[in-house]
Amino acid sequence: MPELSISSEKVCFLIVKAREFDVQDVDTELEDGANATDDGMIDVLEDSSDNPVEEEIRVFIAEMDEDEKADLIGLLRLGRGDGTMEEWAAMRAEDMREHAGNVAAYLLGEPMLGDYLEEGLSQFGMSCTEFEIGRL
Repeated sequence: MPELSISSEKVCFLIVKAREFDVQDVDTELEDGANATDDGMIDVLEDSSDNPVEEEIRVFIAEMDEDEKADLIGLLRLGRGDGTMEEWAAMRAEDMREHAGNVAAYLLGEPMLGDYLEEGLSQFGMSCTEFEIGRL
């Protein structure tokens, strides 16, 4: 079985953040100035150009080394069913050739990113059930 260069804690953190990002909705407010209390704080669930969750994910991925980034893309593809464990090395190499300069953008553009990463991680016999964000 191949070994991951990225820790399961980092993947689990990204899964949590990806799910936070996925639940956001398009910005529906036509005019700024609405009272946060009146709208039930619903604005925090709307996607915007200065999205703090997206920025946190981008920074988190940017601070990773190339092997960790390759593992993330590989886990995504493995979880999505685009390859098998036997194809892991070739899949990682191909992914980095295609997405080396824009790993965060590629991952953020994938609906269900958290689910795919979790499925990919499970194929390595790992899970996020015991994961605590504070441990990272």
